[in-house]
Amino acid sequence: MERQQEFVLRTLEERDIRFVRLWFTDVLGFLKSVAIAPAELEQAFSEGIGFDGSSIEGFARVAESDMLAKPDPATFQILPWRAESPGTARMFCDILMPDGAPSYADPRWVLKRTLAKAAERGFTFYTHPEIEFYLFEGQPKPGKAPEPVDHSGYFDLTPHGVGHDFRRQAITHLESMGISVEFSHHEGGPGQQEIDLRYADALSTADNIMTFRHVMKEVALEQNVYASFMPKPLAEHPGSGMHTHLSLFEGDRNAFHEPGAEYSLSKTGRSFIAGLLHHASEFTAVTNQFVNSYKRLFSGGEAPSYISWGHNNRSALVRVPMYKPSKSQSSRVEVRSLDSACNPYLAFAVMLAAGLKGVEEGYELPAGAEDNIWTLTDGERRALGIETLPSSLSEAISRMEESELVAETLGEHVFDFFLRNKRAEWLDYRHQVTPFELNRYLPVL
Repeated sequence: MERQQEFVLRTLEERDIRFVRLWFTDVLGFLKSVAIAPAELEQAFSEGIGFDGSSIEGFARVAESDMLAKPDPATFQILPWRAESPGTARMFCDILMPDGAPSYADPRWVLKRTLAKAAERGFTFYTHPEIEFYLFEGQPKPGKAPEPVDHSGYFDLTPHGVGHDFRRQAITHLESMGISVEFSHHEGGPGQQEIDLRYADALSTADNIMTFRHVMKEVALEQNVYASFMPKPLAEHPGSGMHTHLSLFEGDRNAFHEPGAEYSLSKTGRSFIAGLLHHASEFTAVTNQFVNSYKRLFSGGEAPSYISWGHNNRSALVRVPMYKPSKSQSSRVEVRSLDSACNPYLAFAVMLAAGLKGVEEGYELPAGAEDNIWTLTDGERRALGIETLPSSLSEAISRMEESELVAETLGEHVFDFFLRNKRAEWLDYRHQVTPFELNRYLPVL
């Protein structure tokens, strides 16, 4: 740690960095930032920077407002869109209480705590997200439908297209910040993009996702367009998800891999999937936390709305990707329900906790579904034992309220605040009279 701090301080001087942004995330997954001068950084490393936690969503009540943001030197990066001299850098922070103890309200600590439980069992948790989002013309205006930057489709290559130039610039920025990109392409919706990050340990990936979303917004502003991670911005086109590949390692060995087993999937891997399925409805409010999230999940296409798993089935909630015989390290499972707008720290924590519960309790994996689940009748789904994910934020809240697993994973403070905030969002939504209602009912009633 001391060596990392020395590297940061030396780099600030050598690269003429005059501003250091300290980043952290609130309970709902929104990025927060405070900028300090380089001269203040040594004290920040040793003591942290004080701030009013009661002003941050879900952090503290007014009577408990004093908190500290302590930068993690391992996350130091220079911001490429502020690279001209004098430059700007950023670091993610851990949030502490005045006595130096980790804050119960810090989403990064929630994930760290869950990763520590996995480590006690000998596991390291890796994740690999496929992040979808839309590019729209101009800036969003209330009451006005967004206009996609193009009308291209899946994998389309349009000469001089906005998306092509956007992805090139965005990936250049990401890689200059040490965030490796595996794939990028145009997605199925008009103006919709997908950029896949290379797999990494879950904490690094969560930090990378928060950085990713900010970089996309910055590059979009540079190009006079708007990047949106809204789960379902266009009613007639696909929503934006974040299919996430998960794997557990024991040292250098992939705990999900077993030569000769079906799909080369080990008993640990099968029990992990069983845990995800068993607790899926309990953690859906975390992985899909907005009213709009359920417009994506229940709009058809490849968005999962049923609790099932399959090998090559993109309508399933959990998919086991094709195994490559020469790459035992690549055995993994893919969870397809997540929004690209979720809080990645909390989402990774609850998925890991659910999978570990399956491993610890030896959950049995039900039969996989290889048919397109959307084409099955309700009776056929019942016969296969396939249940439905929560169909609204209200239902997801109710399932989460009853979950001991999610409550224990998030901790009492985050669990209670998250539920209060989501109940308030649902109540606000219920009070709205939508264009759908006006268009359908006003002319005839």
